[in-house]
Amino acid sequence: MGLSWVWCGVLLYLVLFLIPFPNLVTALPQGYLKASPSTSWTNSLSAPDSVKFRDGSTVRIILTSGSSGLVFACGFFCNQTCKDYLFAIFYLYIDEVDMGKVREDVGPRVVWSANQKNPVSINATLQLSSERGLVLQDADGTIAWSTNSSRKSVAGINMTDTGNLTLLDENDEASWQSFDHPTDSLVFKQTLGAGQNLTSEGGLFSLSVNADEMLFSFNSNPPITYYSGASISLSFDINTSVYDYTPVSFGVYDGRLGFATFMYWIGYDYRPLQNLLYVRLGADGHLRGYAWQKLRSKWEEVDSLKEYIDFCDYLMACGNYGICRNAQCSCPVPKSINGTNYFKRTNDSLPDRGCSLVSPLSCEDTQNQFFLEVQDVTYVSSGRVVQNTHLEGCKQACLMNCSCQAASLQYYSWSPFRGDCHILSGILSLKSGDRNVTEYIPAASIYIKVQNLPRAIPSPGRKKRNRFVIILGSSLASLFGLFLLIGILVLLFRKNNDSDEAEEYYLDYVPGMPTRYSFEDLQAMTKNFSKKLGVGGFGTVFEGALIDGTKIAVKHLNGINQIKKSFLAEVETIGSIHHFNLVRLIGFCAQRSHRLLVYEYMSNGSLDKWIFHKNHEFNLDWHRRKKIILDIAKGLTYLHEDCDKKIAHLDVKPENILLDENFNAKVADFGLSKLIDRDQSQVVTIMRGTPGYLAPEWLSLVITEKVDVYSFGVVLLEILCGRRHFDHSQPEEVMHLLGLFMEKLQKKQLLDLVDKYCEDMQLHGAEVVDMMRVSAWCLQSDYSKRPSMSMVVKVLEGVMDVEENIDYNFCNPPIPNTRARVMHPEVNVGGATTLLDSVLSGPR
Repeated sequence: MGLSWVWCGVLLYLVLFLIPFPNLVTALPQGYLKASPSTSWTNSLSAPDSVKFRDGSTVRIILTSGSSGLVFACGFFCNQTCKDYLFAIFYLYIDEVDMGKVREDVGPRVVWSANQKNPVSINATLQLSSERGLVLQDADGTIAWSTNSSRKSVAGINMTDTGNLTLLDENDEASWQSFDHPTDSLVFKQTLGAGQNLTSEGGLFSLSVNADEMLFSFNSNPPITYYSGASISLSFDINTSVYDYTPVSFGVYDGRLGFATFMYWIGYDYRPLQNLLYVRLGADGHLRGYAWQKLRSKWEEVDSLKEYIDFCDYLMACGNYGICRNAQCSCPVPKSINGTNYFKRTNDSLPDRGCSLVSPLSCEDTQNQFFLEVQDVTYVSSGRVVQNTHLEGCKQACLMNCSCQAASLQYYSWSPFRGDCHILSGILSLKSGDRNVTEYIPAASIYIKVQNLPRAIPSPGRKKRNRFVIILGSSLASLFGLFLLIGILVLLFRKNNDSDEAEEYYLDYVPGMPTRYSFEDLQAMTKNFSKKLGVGGFGTVFEGALIDGTKIAVKHLNGINQIKKSFLAEVETIGSIHHFNLVRLIGFCAQRSHRLLVYEYMSNGSLDKWIFHKNHEFNLDWHRRKKIILDIAKGLTYLHEDCDKKIAHLDVKPENILLDENFNAKVADFGLSKLIDRDQSQVVTIMRGTPGYLAPEWLSLVITEKVDVYSFGVVLLEILCGRRHFDHSQPEEVMHLLGLFMEKLQKKQLLDLVDKYCEDMQLHGAEVVDMMRVSAWCLQSDYSKRPSMSMVVKVLEGVMDVEENIDYNFCNPPIPNTRARVMHPEVNVGGATTLLDSVLSGPR
């Protein structure tokens, strides 16, 4: 017995002192670290400060806010599969007794991440330097994220006990902090101000501050608010007694959103709650609060809006097509109709993931589409509204629109037969009965478009009957051949008139179009087209005014055969989208041979007259030029990334950038634009655009939205240099701006290119040269190396840096006969047509 106790003691000694613990970190870096060019961390699972948790997640710890208990830490994080990694801030629990061991049974809780949309792989590195701050670089060398602190010297990095990761200068003042860049979570001591917002993973939902209330919004265009209020109360059971609960107030205080300062009761004493709380806006739109239960070593979760909003009022409560009734999810038609099922669950075990069509809608098979009625449901309308129509007209409008998935008619109070028809291009969750949110459409019937399934194989008897019908039809075919030939001739004769009428009818159902004008209306608005604003290949732009005195620009297109495609492209593209940096299309006219477009009036005209110095009274200072560059980039970002379909503009140039009275820049003229499905990486199309701004891949006729990035690079260079990409007034060796740009890059003489006619630009020469690097990034011949426009926006806003590994061997194709002007927007590569510029590029 005594010997057994001895062996037990030896075994206990070996376990406690000689056998190393897994995930035991004895030297976690805390608080402040000094910045130096050599300070870097590699994302490696073999690093001594890497920890693998029981839930499958892994972290590589870089810095912590403390040495024991619940602490904040920053470092590399991956969740379960560990295919992708984030640089993140997360909660860790470090054992307070067991030699600083990170508790692997308490998984990390991420409250901030730098690269949610751009994760990195294993062996990625994070570098801290005094010149650039923090730079996250993937294993292949691409930069995934940076603090862009190049304008401020960085002396060190600090992880505060409130969860704020800060870069400090020589005076220990914060030059950058994570609290200024919130993601989807807010910790106890963090607040959210005007202009900031929490965005859910996936980007569908956001939480922002407006005056004295918080707004929960679905990020459609425009956003839809599903809850607003000054504050909400969360109740956590985190005290020593199971009967004591801690009420926590979360809301807007002094114009900022955050937790209210409060005390909680333990025993006979009040104590402050410190760093134990955070809230997260989930991908489903729910705001959940979390508190740490120290005695139970676990997190407690509460749904913060549970007492304020019904489960079914969330826009994605039951996923796409799903119907929510009493917090239960079902498909629109759960049972078969005549043996046919039209809907199926996306995931049988998860009803809230929504439903899908058994047979997807086909734009090539519209004759086999019909509507299933779902009664007494509330829905969200984010599509086009056709006013004053009847039910059959509403359905017909949806059938004619390939993107329409459902239609609903809201009857007028004064008419039981007519109303506003809502054309829905997407179906979010439906709710049985009315919702408690005012921005929803009241409960009504919704008509969902479905596709008829292929018919069953006919029986042998039917085959015989079909054979007889075929023989009879073949015999009759020769008899009617003559009549068919005559009919074709008649159709050809009436083709133009019929196509015009079809186009006019079709345009009645283009999503997003607010107003259709008659030609006589526009004649009156423009005083019979008396004041001309611009002339070009497509026609003429005139100044006009609406009845309320609002100025408008009316674009009168000439030449029916040449402008039909341009007109339809412009109406379909800009008619259904809205963005501050895109010229707004107010209305249109398609009447007989007349094709006109009505835009908002841009009082300062197009950008070209302000940067090419035709008149020295038109000049822009550096501050305004920077703002214009950012505006253009934001407009193109919206077209490429935020629309239902990617839109390639294909004619980005200064003539197509218009300025309002405050010099806000807006992208105009969508006559050559191309819609690209989200599942398409590239498209094949004929060459279109303006020489000098055409990307080199146009020669293959296989393009992506990166052709706009190239054109933006040319425009950016023109803005910075104050001259056109091709200037025949210059000596031959400097006519081509891109060639000159490459030469000055090699000689490191870019200051020579800065606009000499603008003293303000000369004073900011170094900053202008930095901006030229953005242009070089966009002008690379290999389109895959060019940045996306959203990356350009981040660089311009100081969120990230320009890619360093840039190929400066730009393509500089010759531009023949640049003094001439073209009357046609598209260039046929196989023909002998000369590549020429277009003068008219949008409303003036």
